[in-house]
Amino acid sequence: IGDSREMALNLVDKYQDRRLADRVFELAWTHAQVLLRQINANEADAQLYGRLANAILYAQAGLRADSSVQMKNRRGQSGLWGYAISGDLPIVLLRIGDLANIELVRQLIQAHAYWRLKGLVVDLVIWNEDRAGYRQALQDQILGLVAVGLESQVIDRPGGIFIRSAEQISEEDRTLFQTVARVILSDNRGTLAEQLDRALPPVLRVPMLPLKTPRPESPAAFDLPQRELILANGIGGFTPDGREYVITTTPDQLTPAPWVNVLANAQFGSVISESGQAYTWGENAHEFRLTPWENDPVSDAGGEAFYLRDEETGQFWSPTPLPRRGATPYVSRHGFGYSVFEHTESGIQSELWVYVATDAAVKFAVLKLRNLSGRARRLSATGYVEWVLGDLRPKSVMHVASEVDPYSGALYARNAYNTEFPNRVAFFDVDDPQRTFTCDRAEFIGRNGSLASPAALGRTHLSGKLGSGLDPCCAIQVGCTLDDGQAREIVFRLGVGGVEGGEDANRLVHRFRGNDAARRALEQVWQFWNHSLGAVQVETPDESLNVLTNGWLLYQTIACRIWARSGYYQSGGAFGFRDQLQDAMALVHNEPSLLRAQLLRCASRQFLEGDVQHWWHPPVGRGVRTHCSDDYLWLALATSRYVLSSGDTGVLDEAVPFLEGRPLNLDDESCYDLPGSASGTESLYQHCVRAIRFGMRFGEHGLPLIGSGDWNDGMNRVGIQGKGESVWLGFFLFEVLRQFGTLARRHDDPAFADFCAAEGVRLSEHIEQNAWDGAWYRRAWFDDGTPLGSAANAECQIDSISQSWAVLSGASDPERARRAMQAVDERLVRREAGLVQLLDPPFDQTDLDPGYIKGYVPGVRENGGQYTHAAIWAAMAFAAQGDSRRAWEITTLINPANHAKSRDAIAVYKVEPYVMAADVYAVAPHTGRGGWSWYTGSAGWMYRLIVESLLGLRLEVDRLHIAPCLPAHWPGYTVHYRYRETVYHIAVEQTRAGDDGRIGVTSVKVDGVEQNDRTIHLVDDHREHSVAMMMHAR
Repeated sequence: IGDSREMALNLVDKYQDRRLADRVFELAWTHAQVLLRQINANEADAQLYGRLANAILYAQAGLRADSSVQMKNRRGQSGLWGYAISGDLPIVLLRIGDLANIELVRQLIQAHAYWRLKGLVVDLVIWNEDRAGYRQALQDQILGLVAVGLESQVIDRPGGIFIRSAEQISEEDRTLFQTVARVILSDNRGTLAEQLDRALPPVLRVPMLPLKTPRPESPAAFDLPQRELILANGIGGFTPDGREYVITTTPDQLTPAPWVNVLANAQFGSVISESGQAYTWGENAHEFRLTPWENDPVSDAGGEAFYLRDEETGQFWSPTPLPRRGATPYVSRHGFGYSVFEHTESGIQSELWVYVATDAAVKFAVLKLRNLSGRARRLSATGYVEWVLGDLRPKSVMHVASEVDPYSGALYARNAYNTEFPNRVAFFDVDDPQRTFTCDRAEFIGRNGSLASPAALGRTHLSGKLGSGLDPCCAIQVGCTLDDGQAREIVFRLGVGGVEGGEDANRLVHRFRGNDAARRALEQVWQFWNHSLGAVQVETPDESLNVLTNGWLLYQTIACRIWARSGYYQSGGAFGFRDQLQDAMALVHNEPSLLRAQLLRCASRQFLEGDVQHWWHPPVGRGVRTHCSDDYLWLALATSRYVLSSGDTGVLDEAVPFLEGRPLNLDDESCYDLPGSASGTESLYQHCVRAIRFGMRFGEHGLPLIGSGDWNDGMNRVGIQGKGESVWLGFFLFEVLRQFGTLARRHDDPAFADFCAAEGVRLSEHIEQNAWDGAWYRRAWFDDGTPLGSAANAECQIDSISQSWAVLSGASDPERARRAMQAVDERLVRREAGLVQLLDPPFDQTDLDPGYIKGYVPGVRENGGQYTHAAIWAAMAFAAQGDSRRAWEITTLINPANHAKSRDAIAVYKVEPYVMAADVYAVAPHTGRGGWSWYTGSAGWMYRLIVESLLGLRLEVDRLHIAPCLPAHWPGYTVHYRYRETVYHIAVEQTRAGDDGRIGVTSVKVDGVEQNDRTIHLVDDHREHSVAMMMHAR
């Protein structure tokens, strides 16, 4: 390995010389001998200690505690802390009770020194178990052996030696120690070599499956159903109603990256790709994964799998493209709340429906089989999951124990060592009492095996192995016989019991037993998403706009951003203070209750001082406190939007507690901690007031301090010394003051309303005096007063968000705002590449240190790529200026469906064409490539751009205002708007302006009655109403 390609090539050339290579081996041998002499060991000792190290790195059941001991443990890592042991390092436990066996202690102390010199850091715990009255003598001998060697300096230190009297350890803690130890050695089991050589218990071998030669099946059985698709590209397309995206893959026709779906409710979820590879979690997608998150877009690996096997021939395949691809094409259909995988192989037609219950921590995998082969067939279906029950499998694998429920037959798994999620019980279950199972991954996959060819599918059935100390998984196999034309449905369920506010595992297993229960759960999924996404349905001349607006954008926002908080490329799990507030702000028309809940949730993460947690992990609330300067202000803006649109003033009086924790010092960039709860509460309204007052901190130019970053977290060093200022934040704060001032006046708080108004005027003046650069607005000032986003900079001369928010906030001079947006159009909109850069030129060689944004490759993500949030704000700004041409041009550029109109386009863009991507690369050879998809707040902003900025809808309690900004060539559009349980069918007709020059909306009729104020007055009378609106184009 070298620091550069050139250095690596030089090393390759250097060691092509045989003499130099031989010299390396000689030096390595000499070094090894010196090391052994240093610890007074020989080659045989080294071989023995190496074998023992293997058991430390790859825990072996024969050297761990008995399964019965492990199953009794109910304590977590914190139980070790009272013994000065962190639990962060591997533990080797030596139990000695006889002074005559002191040689075993000497060997382990020597082994510990050997491992440490080799870079393997281990906590060696020695229990003195002498009960014959010689305990002190044994203790002195042990301490003497430690004192004469290299290990005398590491007693009771991390990675050192811990000598404890077993008599002083409680029974509960003895169980904990034995459970977590990777190796347990005892002086009553013989010498070290004998214990390493001790034979493992005999393995129960399941008979091999007798095989017959497969019969050739009729090719007609492989024909794919013909589907009508819109916006198709040769690999995928939308169904005509836009509710599904249908993907067809073969061994020679694959998607260029995983195209996934996110299936979730508020407490549970799963991400599943078009290949059927998935991972699943409960409560927190980062902290409590049921199955592994691999984050491997190249191989699309996963820890969940399904298989079908012909019991006569032994031929097996997956009903999904991975892990065991069949010979014929697969059709993968992603819909709202479900994914379906269709395939026909060897005359067996299969459909696998995967979905998550709307109200429970349960995922269904319903496998529908039909025999089209012309003869009777004996088949088996196998479902497989790898357990994690924590954040990372390598950390939790030792602690997962499995058992079978004697009444239901469901297979349970628990990780008592994970005290952040106590009493959680995962389960995998199927409706078949004759099923066989195994909970040992090593047995299922086999030595040197893989999920593409697991050893267990070469045997007649699964062994029934379970318990603790295994490589934990759960595989269930169900057999069935199908006559020609006969069908069968097999329901697998994966879930977790004990989540906060949820049912225990046993109740969930019984509640969802049976095919009828699975069907009802699917119907509830359909009903929920039909209702939730159906509040606003548009019919425009642009098909791609329709499919995004009528479902996919809000589905992405609710399922992925608010509930799952995870996508394929980020398994986040945490709530971001500003992130989910922005997402929920898009829901005022569809699911305002989710916005209300998010307001109260975020307010409860505010500290007494007024700042907030930048992000936090539920359910415990551990998170990071920062100097980030915009987070808390989003609470006031989101509250204003919710109350002014819904009329729910009661939320302002909701009592919400505060957090209490150590305030950050000026030189602390952040602190990750679990804060406490402060005594007392305040109303949501007062939380907002406190946030605004905390934000009234300004620098020498009269603009807000940027702290450790504003909306752009990557600019975390611009104001790290507490003096840097943000121009964007000035515009944003102006908008917050304007909106919350209106709310304060309606809340009968004229004093604070006047405060907001006065501060807004002052702020606007400072912006105009100091932030204008001559042709656009600057972005910020560094601590030393150096401007950023100025023509004087070599890099980052212009940043789009200062220009966009100059318009959106209304704080700037209109002529300057027009020139600023003209600069955005000329310098940042790259029409030939189909993207809009955040800033330009990217950071690369400058001596300025804006923060971690400079660590991105120039042209990627925030560093000069398209950051889609900002591109949307630019389109919104053009729309606010009445520039429909450029507003719609940018909207068309960033519409993901327009990046996938052909195979060639897909090869460039790569990611899903049905959801928003957070970023698009702007650097060769990856220009136009989509980046981080699904888990991006740009989905909610794109929805607001289309529905509010372009189609013009604005809800004000029980009045709907419509002020469209349409392309001049559009004849109009239709929107079906549901107000509570009443639907308004609104037809907007656009014509050219007449001789009188009037533009915009000229007439609004509701059920044929002219509305003089050109406003739709909403009434929830459970009827349908027709609205006719006339407007003149510019």
